[in-house]
Amino acid sequence: MSQIEINDVSVVFKDHAQAIKAVSNVSLSIEKAEVFGIVGLSGAGKSTLVRTINGLQKPTSGHVIVDGVNITQASKKRLAQARQKMGFIFQNFNLVANRTIAQNIAFALTAGGYPKEKQADRINELLGLVGLADRLDNYPGQLSGGQKQRVGIARALANDPDILLCDEATSALDTETAEEIVEILKDINERLHITIVFITHQLEVAKRLFDRVAVMEDGKVVEQTTAYDLFADPQSAMSQRLVGRFLDTEVPDEVRFKLRKTPGQLLSLRYRGEDSLDPIITKIATETGVDVNILQGRIEYIQSRAIGVLAVFVTGEDSAVQQAITQFKAQVDYVRAVTL
Repeated sequence: MSQIEINDVSVVFKDHAQAIKAVSNVSLSIEKAEVFGIVGLSGAGKSTLVRTINGLQKPTSGHVIVDGVNITQASKKRLAQARQKMGFIFQNFNLVANRTIAQNIAFALTAGGYPKEKQADRINELLGLVGLADRLDNYPGQLSGGQKQRVGIARALANDPDILLCDEATSALDTETAEEIVEILKDINERLHITIVFITHQLEVAKRLFDRVAVMEDGKVVEQTTAYDLFADPQSAMSQRLVGRFLDTEVPDEVRFKLRKTPGQLLSLRYRGEDSLDPIITKIATETGVDVNILQGRIEYIQSRAIGVLAVFVTGEDSAVQQAITQFKAQVDYVRAVTL
């Protein structure tokens, strides 16, 4: 059995006479020590779903089983015991402003029944793990956003959990700081073998952190796949929309203006692997008699595997351009005609 089993879970909220289905018949299996991502736009039901894992949100129907414990039906005592093995990292840190960093972590240790006489050593160990050993006596107001989130991570690890639940843990941070938090979580996962369930709308996080991912839309899981396949071959319309934004080959307006003056077709190409598309482009251009101008390109790495992205402009006789597009579609993983 997987460490976390979400079986046909639905969550319905009543708003006066209206029933709002925040989560709709979701089933997921999350393995021990993997980093599992749940992505989607705001309002997709991500946070509600994750809160069913630690019992903060009771499903209207379905079951959640964690390490063999049916969270949905557990007694208060059994639920409290299960929660002690789950850390939670919040979007907005949730630190107590008038307590030092050490005192914030001590709250979590005390709540988990950690021996008082051992707390000082444990606090030092946790802050060292997130690179804040010298901030023991600082208050939250003296820290940057990234430092506050590091404290949040240390607090979530206080009672040696088996699972970390992360609710948009990087969305309140700038890009560079978010990358630092992602690297800390990757290190924690690899070093401590803790299962991480991370919800986000940021595909940059998915690219760097996740092993597998579920995509949510309107309370439903519309796709489950590996992180690499999400980027390389998104299946659902929502996945294509999210990945399309991240792997965007948008050309500058100035270039678009110039291209409009020349008959032709702008194409967005996506392919797997590090190999250049130059041989394919040359072959297609030769066989169809078109000119193919490479406007821009880059390679992204997901799970240490490459995905190439290109924007090309194809010019020539209309029939030849259409023939070239057909050949691109047959030989390249993803081809999209872009309207100028």
